[in-house]
Amino acid sequence: MRIGLYGGSFDPVHLGHLLVAQAALEEMALDRIIFLPAARSPFKPDTSTAPGGIRMRMLRMALAGGTRFEVDDLELRRGGVSYTVDTVREIAARHPGAELCWLIGADHVPTLPQWREAETLAGLVEFVVIPRPGEPSAGLPAPFRLRPLRGWPLRVSSSEIRQRVAAGRPVRHLLPAGVAEVVANEGLYLP
Repeated sequence: MRIGLYGGSFDPVHLGHLLVAQAALEEMALDRIIFLPAARSPFKPDTSTAPGGIRMRMLRMALAGGTRFEVDDLELRRGGVSYTVDTVREIAARHPGAELCWLIGADHVPTLPQWREAETLAGLVEFVVIPRPGEPSAGLPAPFRLRPLRGWPLRVSSSEIRQRVAAGRPVRHLLPAGVAEVVANEGLYLP
């Protein structure tokens, strides 16, 4: 079994996330992808996010009906800082013998050597690098294994969506309809 792991804040999950996941599923011949919303990023310790329960609800709405996508709240349940190596170990223990891939944005690749237990992590997963449109690809430092994703790059980010909401600008074409509804109903990202 080949499993893709897709970690992030997903605050909010948007169409770019979904396109990347579908591309990875197809290009990497994955059996499924597990979305893993982070409790707190070690690289963004002072960043506040929407509550975990709301982010889980948005992910479930965005992924409804998809049979090869699932959401796991293990990092939210664990709480505190979310370290990828801990998450990968837990998923590997649940799925012995599975090949694991970690989807990572190209902008995060240079930080990999600084991740907790980086060399151990490099042995546990292959990194599937998500390109950013218009930006050059970064080389992956040894001992990390990578495969670039061709996919359907869409230049959109959760931070841009939060800024648009705060400025009163429309986001309905950037988010799945159910996610846009949660953002509006919960009053998320308003100043």
